[in-house]
Amino acid sequence: MPNQADHQQTLMSILAKLIDDNTQQAYGDVWQITADDSRLHVHLALPYAAAQEQASLEVRIKEALNDPRELTLDIEHTIEQHATQANLPGLKGVKNVIAVASGKGGVGKSTTTVNLALAMAREGARVGILDADIYGPSQGMMLGFADGTRPQVRDEKFFIPPSAHGVQVMSMAFLTTKDTPVAWRGPMVTGALMQILTQTDWDDLDYLFVDMPPGTGDIQLTLSQKVPVAGSVIVTTPQDIALLDARRGIEMFNKVKIPVLGVVENMSTHICSNCGHHEAIFGDEGGASLAKEYGVNVLGKLPLSLSIREQSDLGKPIVVNSPDSEVTGIYQSIARQLGATLAHQQEQQFVMPTIGMSDD
Repeated sequence: MPNQADHQQTLMSILAKLIDDNTQQAYGDVWQITADDSRLHVHLALPYAAAQEQASLEVRIKEALNDPRELTLDIEHTIEQHATQANLPGLKGVKNVIAVASGKGGVGKSTTTVNLALAMAREGARVGILDADIYGPSQGMMLGFADGTRPQVRDEKFFIPPSAHGVQVMSMAFLTTKDTPVAWRGPMVTGALMQILTQTDWDDLDYLFVDMPPGTGDIQLTLSQKVPVAGSVIVTTPQDIALLDARRGIEMFNKVKIPVLGVVENMSTHICSNCGHHEAIFGDEGGASLAKEYGVNVLGKLPLSLSIREQSDLGKPIVVNSPDSEVTGIYQSIARQLGATLAHQQEQQFVMPTIGMSDD
């Protein structure tokens, strides 16, 4: 019979070849095993948070190892600060800024942002949300903050962001009233965004999700040029017009050297509440074709669901209000894939153009 050390090495070899569902690549050398006659203790070190995957991963490990001993799985994550466009200096208290964008309004971008952020927090990461939609802030309502919520102020200079469900949040909604329109021109809006972003005392965040306004205007350009963004997520629906506008969003991020980490296809199918029939009323596989065109992944496809809308309107996002639902499972998968994609992407090389002169 092989000795204990040889057998343990065999088990390690099996685990190294196990496919990570979040990257579709082998895990590789990220495992440690300690064992005795009755128990196996498996330790997994990841560069992204994946706490909600523990149960399903335990099942996969047991099947792969085919070992009769009792299994204990310990998942550890270490989230690093990643490169940004033009190597801009990072924000104090924030490792990675993730922009969540759409080319047009009405595709569920803000709902996706709040549930994605909450899902990432449930995976074990430290998360914040910046509501960058100065004209139409909605994160305060979606997260159930009471009317009149205001951030505390430190040293008469820094906002201390309120928290909901373990997520730090800053929004223009906390600085105005719901009945007061923000009737500002572009420079005032971008100035307000930069003030909110840089004067908020973010507390040791792994990810700051920025809920972008729709389009490719002043706020998007200001964020792209002045804020260190590690990556972006594009939210779209399968409609041709939404895909057209989403394409513009991807092109904008490509021009400013911010990597697009993936596409989220919202309202992918309608599920009949009476019979359960699935119907692609907005088109089929539009997000997949867009992702293929630009060489990025579809992080997830979400149904057109009444419960997602209702719970968001009530300030109880579905990820925290229905944690065991199928939709929440999709958001959790998107969060893990997003973290894994950012962690595994190659560092972007930002090369300044060479300017040449000739007599021609």
